[in-house]
Amino acid sequence: MADTQVSGGHPAMDYAEHERTYRLFITLTKWSTVALVLLMIFMAVTLL
Repeated sequence: MADTQVSGGHPAMDYAEHERTYRLFITLTKWSTVALVLLMIFMAVTLL
């Protein structure tokens, strides 16, 4: 544990893949939220 530095990270981790996956998660969350808001607006307009 003493060999691992906070700035360098753990050598067994694939940080590039981790960051790519996190960016994909954030992007999908953002667009899902936008789609749900648009769906709610559409439902409010057509069902009321």
